Amino acid sequence: MAFRARVLTVSDGVAAGVREDASGPAVVARLEAEGAIVDRRMVCADGVEAVAGALRDLTAGFAGLVVTTGGTGFGPRDLTPEGTRAVIERDAPGFVEAVRRGSDAPDRPFGMLSRAVAGTTGTALVINLPGSRNGAVEALSICLPGVPHALDLLAGGRPH
Repeated sequence: MAFRARVLTVSDGVAAGVREDASGPAVVARLEAEGAIVDRRMVCADGVEAVAGALRDLTAGFAGLVVTTGGTGFGPRDLTPEGTRAVIERDAPGFVEAVRRGSDAPDRPFGMLSRAVAGTTGTALVINLPGSRNGAVEALSICLPGVPHALDLLAGGRPH
């Protein structure tokens, strides 16, 4: 099932033009491979207000998936979850719980370091993804099976 999607890269370096955005284009490619219609992509600096402002812009009147990439770790400027919490109305923790479980292979125990959150605002589903290209695509791939049904429910569909 096709759905609309938007992607927000959160990075001081990318926003300042001193670092290339590797995860944003990779996430767009993965979404499009799934059949999603990506109609908007943004970049913002790290920080609660920057993230919250960008998410408000991306979710206003939007029915679809909004994914962020970056800012979910332990760094002092990693404040994407806090900015996301300022915007979402209802939590949807199952998405990031699945990512944490799916990312904790013994040779890659990085899922436990994620502070990502997910939730809804209006008819938009927002999911935080890691900032690394591979981590973002892997996390998105774990979430994708549940996205169409979640979006259908947000649009007023009936539970199966």
